[in-house]
Amino acid sequence: MRLPFISGVGVVVVAAILSGCGSEPVAQVKDTKAEAAAKLQRSKAAKVAAAAKVKANELGQIPVLMWHRIVPKPATTDDRTPAKFREDLERLVKDGYVPITAAELVTGKIDIPAGKHPVVLTFDDSSPSQLTLDAMGTPQKDTAIAILQDVAAKNPGFRPVATFYVTRDMFGKSKREEQSQLLIWLRDNGFDIGNHTRDHHNLRGRTKQQVEEQIGSIAETITSLSQTKPVSIALPYGNQPNKKEWALRGPHYQHRAAFLAGYTPAPSPYSKSYDPLGIPRIRAMDKKGDCAQFCSTAWLDWLKANPDMRYTSDGDPATVAYPKFKNPFLRTSYKARSLMY
Repeated sequence: MRLPFISGVGVVVVAAILSGCGSEPVAQVKDTKAEAAAKLQRSKAAKVAAAAKVKANELGQIPVLMWHRIVPKPATTDDRTPAKFREDLERLVKDGYVPITAAELVTGKIDIPAGKHPVVLTFDDSSPSQLTLDAMGTPQKDTAIAILQDVAAKNPGFRPVATFYVTRDMFGKSKREEQSQLLIWLRDNGFDIGNHTRDHHNLRGRTKQQVEEQIGSIAETITSLSQTKPVSIALPYGNQPNKKEWALRGPHYQHRAAFLAGYTPAPSPYSKSYDPLGIPRIRAMDKKGDCAQFCSTAWLDWLKANPDMRYTSDGDPATVAYPKFKNPFLRTSYKARSLMY
């Protein structure tokens, strides 16, 4: 049987179902352009409603916390006891934070549940107190990673990820095989490996060649030992070289961002305030002395008291959601992902 040509606004697909004599054709009508547009509008409206419900603000500030040694008897103000470190993590769980890596932050790949807040856990100087493996390849008790994994296991949704900024000391190991074992363990378990210069030298005042040698040599070592390339660098003492760009690009390294040593929460990577040449971090300490205002406990208290200033996720990594009045702060490169409510 010859079927007549059917025209109109929509597209009609006619299929003959041959199940015996006298079978009738069945017409299946695809969405018209208007229907498709309406469906897209309904989908966006649902996303906007969902973002508004959780008060999403993906232009808000993100705490990037900084630790050094995790030891029972602190010898400097940078040291933290295992018990205090566990308290730090449990505070983050209670306040609705979900860890992301520095690499995820600086590449704008933040994927956490709706209503949650990202936090970046960073560790400087590659101390054995951060990672030491036992004979079975398991992190030893009371090391930073062992504590982080334990807290994560007890609190589903709290990702056991962090960024480790390494120097040539490499968690106290001197043999390349042992260094490689540790870096590969970090890589295979979802941790981020960053650059902290070879000798932890202050880069301020040094020549371009000296800066590139300090950064490039450890970058080569990391790559040769783990087959990974550092995405970011943490500047020793937070001091930038004479030209900030030297920290990002040079022979053997191409970093997406450089982190400083402390002071304030970091701007969202989607915000115009974001500066990859100098991302601030916060020292993990209690409210004492200078830390009464500028360390982790104080800043986490402030962010909790000022939720409109804190990054809150809409749960969709494909969008950047925020209240309409914050639209002037959106970086132009993220305009296509904008979701205002």
